[in-house]
Amino acid sequence: MPDLSVVIVNYNTRDLLRNCLLSLRASEGVALEIIVVDNASADGSAAMVRAEFAEVRLLAQSLNTWFCGGNNIGIRAATADYALLLNPDTEVAPEALALMLSALRGNPDYAGVSGQMTYPDGGVQLTCSRQTSFTRLLLDHSALGYLLPSLRRRSRERHFYADWDRLSDRDVDVLPGSCMMMRRADILLDEDLLLYFPEDTLARKPGRKCRFLAGARITHHEKSATGSFFARRIFFRDMLVYCRKQFGTGPMLLLWLLSRPVYWVMRARNR
Repeated sequence: MPDLSVVIVNYNTRDLLRNCLLSLRASEGVALEIIVVDNASADGSAAMVRAEFAEVRLLAQSLNTWFCGGNNIGIRAATADYALLLNPDTEVAPEALALMLSALRGNPDYAGVSGQMTYPDGGVQLTCSRQTSFTRLLLDHSALGYLLPSLRRRSRERHFYADWDRLSDRDVDVLPGSCMMMRRADILLDEDLLLYFPEDTLARKPGRKCRFLAGARITHHEKSATGSFFARRIFFRDMLVYCRKQFGTGPMLLLWLLSRPVYWVMRARNR
Protein backbone atom coordinates (compact mmCIF):
# COMPACT_ATOMS: atom_id res chain seq x y z
CA MET A 1 0.00 0.00 0.00
CA PRO A 2 1.55 3.35 -1.00
CA ASP A 3 1.88 6.18 1.49
CA LEU A 4 0.89 8.81 -1.04
CA SER A 5 -0.78 8.95 -4.45
CA VAL A 6 0.65 11.67 -6.71
CA VAL A 7 -1.74 12.76 -9.46
CA ILE A 8 -0.30 14.69 -12.41
CA VAL A 9 -2.51 16.01 -15.20
CA ASN A 10 -0.44 16.56 -18.33
CA TYR A 11 -1.16 18.35 -21.58
CA ASN A 12 1.66 18.77 -24.11
CA THR A 13 4.44 19.31 -21.56
CA ARG A 14 6.45 16.16 -22.30
CA ASP A 15 9.95 17.37 -21.41
CA LEU A 16 8.84 19.11 -18.24
CA LEU A 17 6.81 16.03 -17.29
CA ARG A 18 9.92 13.88 -17.70
CA ASN A 19 11.85 16.10 -15.29
CA CYS A 20 8.95 16.05 -12.84
CA LEU A 21 8.82 12.25 -12.86
CA LEU A 22 12.59 12.00 -12.45
CA SER A 23 12.36 14.21 -9.36
CA LEU A 24 9.59 12.02 -7.95
CA ARG A 25 11.70 8.94 -8.59
CA ALA A 26 14.37 10.49 -6.36
CA SER A 27 11.95 11.23 -3.49
CA GLU A 28 13.07 9.96 -0.10
CA GLY A 29 11.17 8.55 2.86
CA VAL A 30 7.79 7.97 1.21
CA ALA A 31 6.30 5.16 -0.90
CA LEU A 32 4.66 6.77 -3.92
CA GLU A 33 1.92 5.75 -6.29
CA ILE A 34 2.38 8.03 -9.31
CA ILE A 35 -0.57 8.52 -11.65
CA VAL A 36 -0.26 10.54 -14.86
CA VAL A 37 -3.48 11.55 -16.56
CA ASP A 38 -2.54 12.60 -20.08
CA ASN A 39 -5.17 14.82 -21.68
CA ALA A 40 -4.71 13.64 -25.29
CA SER A 41 -1.33 15.34 -25.70
CA ALA A 42 0.02 15.62 -29.23
CA ASP A 43 3.71 15.86 -28.23
CA GLY A 44 4.40 12.21 -27.38
CA SER A 45 3.96 12.62 -23.63
CA ALA A 46 2.13 9.33 -23.18
CA ALA A 47 4.67 7.39 -25.24
CA MET A 48 7.50 8.90 -23.20
CA VAL A 49 5.89 7.81 -19.92
CA ARG A 50 5.36 4.27 -21.23
CA ALA A 51 8.93 4.00 -22.48
CA GLU A 52 10.80 5.59 -19.57
CA PHE A 53 8.71 5.21 -16.41
CA ALA A 54 7.43 1.69 -15.94
CA GLU A 55 6.54 2.46 -12.31
CA VAL A 56 4.07 5.18 -13.33
CA ARG A 57 0.41 4.44 -13.84
CA LEU A 58 -0.57 6.15 -17.09
CA LEU A 59 -4.21 7.03 -17.73
CA ALA A 60 -4.16 8.25 -21.33
CA GLN A 61 -7.33 10.09 -22.32
CA SER A 62 -8.78 10.32 -25.83
CA LEU A 63 -9.81 13.94 -25.26
CA ASN A 64 -8.90 16.87 -23.04
CA THR A 65 -10.59 16.44 -19.65
CA TRP A 66 -9.03 19.71 -18.39
CA PHE A 67 -7.39 20.26 -15.03
CA CYS A 68 -10.37 19.52 -12.81
CA GLY A 69 -11.73 16.56 -14.74
CA GLY A 70 -8.29 15.05 -15.24
CA ASN A 71 -7.36 15.35 -11.59
CA ASN A 72 -10.63 13.72 -10.57
CA ILE A 73 -9.89 10.80 -12.91
CA GLY A 74 -6.56 10.34 -11.16
CA ILE A 75 -7.99 10.80 -7.67
CA ARG A 76 -10.68 8.17 -8.29
CA ALA A 77 -8.00 5.74 -9.50
CA ALA A 78 -5.70 6.40 -6.53
CA THR A 79 -5.31 3.90 -3.68
CA ALA A 80 -3.41 5.77 -0.94
CA ASP A 81 -5.24 7.57 1.86
CA TYR A 82 -3.43 10.79 0.96
CA ALA A 83 -3.20 12.41 -2.47
CA LEU A 84 -1.03 15.13 -3.95
CA LEU A 85 -2.12 17.16 -6.97
CA LEU A 86 1.09 18.18 -8.73
CA ASN A 87 1.68 20.12 -11.93
CA PRO A 88 3.83 18.47 -14.61
CA ASP A 89 6.01 21.61 -14.75
CA THR A 90 7.32 21.07 -11.21
CA GLU A 91 10.34 19.34 -9.72
CA VAL A 92 10.20 18.28 -6.06
CA ALA A 93 13.17 18.23 -3.72
CA PRO A 94 13.98 14.68 -2.46
CA GLU A 95 12.69 15.30 1.08
CA ALA A 96 9.72 17.54 0.21
CA LEU A 97 6.92 14.99 -0.04
CA ALA A 98 7.90 13.12 3.12
CA LEU A 99 7.92 16.40 5.03
CA MET A 100 4.48 17.38 3.69
CA LEU A 101 2.98 13.96 4.37
CA SER A 102 4.37 13.86 7.91
CA ALA A 103 2.85 17.26 8.66
CA LEU A 104 -0.55 16.23 7.33
CA ARG A 105 -0.55 12.88 9.13
CA GLY A 106 0.53 14.46 12.39
CA ASN A 107 -2.04 17.25 12.33
CA PRO A 108 -5.54 15.86 11.73
CA ASP A 109 -7.01 19.36 12.11
CA TYR A 110 -5.30 20.40 8.86
CA ALA A 111 -7.21 19.76 5.64
CA GLY A 112 -4.17 20.17 3.42
CA VAL A 113 -0.58 21.31 3.02
CA SER A 114 1.64 22.75 0.33
CA GLY A 115 5.31 23.61 0.01
CA GLN A 116 7.52 26.52 -0.95
CA MET A 117 7.49 26.90 -4.72
CA THR A 118 10.35 28.68 -6.48
CA TYR A 119 11.11 29.78 -10.02
CA PRO A 120 13.97 28.01 -11.80
CA ASP A 121 16.25 30.95 -10.90
CA GLY A 122 15.50 30.45 -7.20
CA GLY A 123 13.04 33.30 -6.74
CA VAL A 124 10.24 32.44 -4.33
CA GLN A 125 6.73 32.33 -5.82
CA LEU A 126 3.93 34.02 -3.91
CA THR A 127 1.66 30.98 -3.70
CA CYS A 128 -1.28 30.56 -1.30
CA SER A 129 -3.90 33.20 -0.67
CA ARG A 130 -6.98 34.15 1.27
CA GLN A 131 -10.39 33.07 0.01
CA THR A 132 -11.51 34.97 -3.09
CA SER A 133 -14.20 37.52 -2.34
CA PHE A 134 -16.63 39.05 -4.81
CA THR A 135 -15.04 42.45 -4.18
CA ARG A 136 -11.65 41.10 -5.19
CA LEU A 137 -13.04 39.66 -8.43
CA LEU A 138 -14.49 43.05 -9.32
CA LEU A 139 -11.34 44.98 -8.45
CA ASP A 140 -8.87 42.60 -10.06
CA HIS A 141 -10.67 41.48 -13.20
CA SER A 142 -13.03 44.26 -14.23
CA ALA A 143 -12.93 47.91 -15.27
CA LEU A 144 -13.68 48.87 -11.67
CA GLY A 145 -10.11 48.11 -10.66
CA TYR A 146 -8.76 50.63 -13.18
CA LEU A 147 -11.04 53.31 -11.72
CA LEU A 148 -9.98 52.50 -8.14
CA PRO A 149 -6.28 51.53 -8.41
CA SER A 150 -5.36 52.15 -4.77
CA LEU A 151 -8.28 50.05 -3.56
CA ARG A 152 -7.30 47.30 -6.00
CA ARG A 153 -3.71 47.38 -4.73
CA ARG A 154 -4.80 47.06 -1.10
CA SER A 155 -7.15 44.22 -2.04
CA ARG A 156 -4.34 42.33 -3.78
CA GLU A 157 -1.97 42.88 -0.88
CA ARG A 158 -4.46 41.45 1.57
CA HIS A 159 -5.45 38.57 -0.70
CA PHE A 160 -1.87 37.40 -1.26
CA TYR A 161 -0.54 38.01 2.28
CA ALA A 162 1.75 40.88 1.31
CA ASP A 163 3.30 40.88 4.80
CA TRP A 164 4.68 37.36 4.33
CA ASP A 165 7.75 36.38 2.26
CA ARG A 166 7.03 32.61 2.11
CA LEU A 167 10.25 31.86 4.00
CA SER A 168 8.37 30.65 7.08
CA ASP A 169 5.50 28.25 7.78
CA ARG A 170 2.02 29.74 7.96
CA ASP A 171 -1.65 28.80 8.08
CA VAL A 172 -3.39 29.86 4.86
CA ASP A 173 -6.88 29.80 3.37
CA VAL A 174 -6.21 28.55 -0.17
CA LEU A 175 -3.51 26.16 -1.38
CA PRO A 176 -2.19 26.24 -4.97
CA GLY A 177 -3.54 23.54 -7.27
CA SER A 178 -0.03 23.14 -8.66
CA CYS A 179 1.04 21.44 -5.40
CA MET A 180 -1.75 20.55 -3.01
CA MET A 181 -1.73 17.56 -0.64
CA MET A 182 -4.90 16.46 1.14
CA ARG A 183 -6.66 13.34 2.28
CA ARG A 184 -7.88 11.56 -0.84
CA ALA A 185 -11.50 11.60 0.33
CA ASP A 186 -11.44 15.41 0.54
CA ILE A 187 -9.64 16.48 -2.62
CA LEU A 188 -12.10 15.91 -5.48
CA LEU A 189 -12.47 19.07 -7.58
CA ASP A 190 -15.54 20.84 -8.95
CA GLU A 191 -15.84 19.68 -12.56
CA ASP A 192 -18.06 22.61 -13.50
CA LEU A 193 -14.70 24.42 -13.55
CA LEU A 194 -12.06 23.61 -16.15
CA LEU A 195 -8.76 25.13 -15.03
CA TYR A 196 -9.25 27.88 -12.50
CA PHE A 197 -10.69 28.40 -8.99
CA PRO A 198 -11.08 24.75 -7.85
CA GLU A 199 -8.73 25.46 -4.93
CA ASP A 200 -10.94 28.35 -3.82
CA THR A 201 -13.98 26.07 -3.95
CA LEU A 202 -12.24 23.52 -1.70
CA ALA A 203 -11.26 26.27 0.72
CA ARG A 204 -14.89 27.32 1.15
CA LYS A 205 -15.89 24.03 2.72
CA PRO A 206 -16.48 24.41 6.49
CA GLY A 207 -13.64 23.71 8.87
CA ARG A 208 -10.86 24.01 6.29
CA LYS A 209 -7.45 24.80 7.74
CA CYS A 210 -4.37 24.58 5.55
CA ARG A 211 -0.63 24.92 6.13
CA PHE A 212 2.26 26.23 4.03
CA LEU A 213 5.57 24.48 4.72
CA ALA A 214 8.63 26.52 3.79
CA GLY A 215 10.94 23.53 4.16
CA ALA A 216 9.19 21.49 1.45
CA ARG A 217 10.74 22.92 -1.70
CA ILE A 218 9.39 22.56 -5.23
CA THR A 219 10.67 24.22 -8.40
CA HIS A 220 7.85 25.45 -10.63
CA HIS A 221 8.14 26.45 -14.28
CA GLU A 222 5.01 28.58 -13.93
CA LYS A 223 2.54 29.02 -16.80
CA SER A 224 4.34 26.58 -19.09
CA ALA A 225 0.96 25.29 -20.28
CA THR A 226 -1.36 28.19 -19.38
CA GLY A 227 0.33 31.29 -20.79
CA SER A 228 -1.78 31.69 -23.95
CA PHE A 229 -4.75 33.91 -24.67
CA PHE A 230 -6.85 30.75 -24.98
CA ALA A 231 -6.03 30.00 -21.35
CA ARG A 232 -7.05 33.53 -20.41
CA ARG A 233 -10.41 32.94 -22.11
CA ILE A 234 -10.84 29.84 -19.96
CA PHE A 235 -9.94 31.94 -16.92
CA PHE A 236 -12.76 34.39 -17.59
CA ARG A 237 -15.17 31.52 -18.22
CA ASP A 238 -14.23 29.78 -14.96
CA MET A 239 -14.31 33.05 -13.04
CA LEU A 240 -17.95 33.58 -14.01
CA VAL A 241 -18.88 29.98 -13.16
CA TYR A 242 -17.19 30.31 -9.77
CA CYS A 243 -18.86 33.66 -9.12
CA ARG A 244 -22.32 32.31 -9.94
CA LYS A 245 -21.90 29.25 -7.72
CA GLN A 246 -20.45 31.13 -4.74
CA PHE A 247 -22.14 34.53 -4.87
CA GLY A 248 -25.25 34.11 -7.05
CA THR A 249 -26.53 34.96 -10.52
CA GLY A 250 -26.90 38.71 -9.91
CA PRO A 251 -23.27 39.26 -8.87
CA MET A 252 -22.14 37.03 -11.75
CA LEU A 253 -24.01 39.19 -14.29
CA LEU A 254 -22.50 42.34 -12.79
CA LEU A 255 -19.02 40.84 -12.97
CA TRP A 256 -19.63 39.76 -16.57
CA LEU A 257 -20.69 43.29 -17.55
CA LEU A 258 -17.78 45.04 -15.83
CA SER A 259 -15.17 42.50 -16.97
CA ARG A 260 -16.05 42.75 -20.67
CA PRO A 261 -13.84 45.82 -21.38
CA VAL A 262 -10.85 44.06 -19.80
CA TYR A 263 -11.53 40.93 -21.84
CA TRP A 264 -11.93 42.90 -25.09
CA VAL A 265 -8.63 44.73 -24.55
CA MET A 266 -6.85 41.41 -23.97
CA ARG A 267 -8.46 39.97 -27.09
CA ALA A 268 -7.45 42.97 -29.21
CA ARG A 269 -3.85 42.72 -28.01
CA ASN A 270 -3.76 39.05 -28.96
CA ARG A 271 -4.69 39.72 -32.58
